[in-house]
Amino acid sequence: MFRPAAFFIGLRYTRAKRRNHFISFISLVSMLGIALGVTVLITVLSVMNGFDSEIRKRVFSMVPPITVSSVTGYIADWQEVQKIVTTPPIIASAPFATGEALLNYSGSTQPALITGILPAEEEKVSELSQKMVKGKLTDLQPGKFGIVLGENLANRLEANIGDKVTIMTPQITLTPAGVIPRYKRFTVVGIFRAGNGFGFDLGLGFINLSDSQKLFALGDNVTGLHLAIKDVYAAPRIAHNLMNQLSGNATISTWADQFGDFFHAIQLEKTMMFLILLLILAVAAFNMVSTLVMVVSEKQSDIAILRTFGATPGMIMNIFIVQGGLIGVIGTLLGVIGGLLLAWNVTDIVNWIEQIFHVQLISSSVYFVNYLPSEVEWTDVVEISLASLLLSLVATIYPAWRASKLDPVESLRYE
Repeated sequence: MFRPAAFFIGLRYTRAKRRNHFISFISLVSMLGIALGVTVLITVLSVMNGFDSEIRKRVFSMVPPITVSSVTGYIADWQEVQKIVTTPPIIASAPFATGEALLNYSGSTQPALITGILPAEEEKVSELSQKMVKGKLTDLQPGKFGIVLGENLANRLEANIGDKVTIMTPQITLTPAGVIPRYKRFTVVGIFRAGNGFGFDLGLGFINLSDSQKLFALGDNVTGLHLAIKDVYAAPRIAHNLMNQLSGNATISTWADQFGDFFHAIQLEKTMMFLILLLILAVAAFNMVSTLVMVVSEKQSDIAILRTFGATPGMIMNIFIVQGGLIGVIGTLLGVIGGLLLAWNVTDIVNWIEQIFHVQLISSSVYFVNYLPSEVEWTDVVEISLASLLLSLVATIYPAWRASKLDPVESLRYE
């Protein structure tokens, strides 16, 4: 049974006598090793959380959580379908009509996915209006044949606000001169920037829904409906429930169908990084084994005297468990403080390094963002702290057990 005496003796043993400072030094090294391991773990996982969060923002700001479409390629009675699907937990819906096309301006031709939307409805299901860098989404008026382009797409075409681009679709028109593709000139009324990494800025263009229905010869039909929900991670479950409410021709897709594997890979990478860096922490924690073994060797006479005064093997074992535990607790505490301070300021530190040395460490063409994001998740901090304390505790078991098995007679024979 643990006794207070074991705690105070274990606390005293963390400080060496004047004749032997080496044990105090290696105890300090063990403590700093644990602190460094915890700091690195918290910082690295926070940076990975930051990247994950930034990527999710870019994806979910442009990709609807749930999309309702049809195997026929269009939905005729979309107003009735909208009434069915716009019920809790769905908070908003917006119709769209989309098709592939070629955009031509000033001798440049670029492929793009052209989507017809109702600006007022689209604002409820996406953040497109917040991504506008030139013009406004509400400038897409019916019958005006305006278009909003992604920033990279506009740069490739060398088009700007007020320029007229020609859109050519795969649909054909029969004329006395033969078969010609359907085309229409649209005026650029806005440019949006969704961020690099997923091709939104290069492959998307938006027009008014009525203009797209004319362009793609859909009549009053639409391609489908975009749905918005509060919890995007519940999209697969909600989509499954919606299938029971819709007709057999309806098809439902979610963001997970397109990007689920990508985010799963990120989560797997984070888990593997945690396990790999945990090995560094394990090395630091088990460094305490050699520290405590040396302490036990030095304190053999003390242990023998305590045994002659009536100390049980359990009390002797608790003394060294307390000593190792204190090293682990203090090291973990220092590591948590250092990890949080570094994680909260790593973005500014990297920006400062880039300014001082005139280098770019983070490129948006590779990492989706041009800065080092960081986001501390307290669950990670708790898990890392518990892992550190557990490893420290495990590392004390063998030296403490060895101390409890010392024979006091043999230890005092040569004293």
